[in-house]
Amino acid sequence: MEAKAKDKSTLRDEIHALVDQLPDGELSAARRFVEYLRHSGDPFLKKLMEAPEEPATEEERAAIEEGRRAVAEGDVVSDEELREELEV
Repeated sequence: MEAKAKDKSTLRDEIHALVDQLPDGELSAARRFVEYLRHSGDPFLKKLMEAPEEPATEEERAAIEEGRRAVAEGDVVSDEELREELEV
């Protein structure tokens, strides 16, 4: 049993070393993947992840396109500005 614990510890150390070597631009993706792995045993989340994606309605597609246009035109507010506006 002690050998298995040592193997786990070594494996964790190797994973930590790999994460430390990641380029800064990949850290968010690595975090999402590790969180996915951490929750992959949760039966509810597993079912949620396996659920078929429903196609967007025409109204939803129009809202998405409107949002993309706004971003392209710079018609956005920062998180800070939104918090101030909402007083949160």
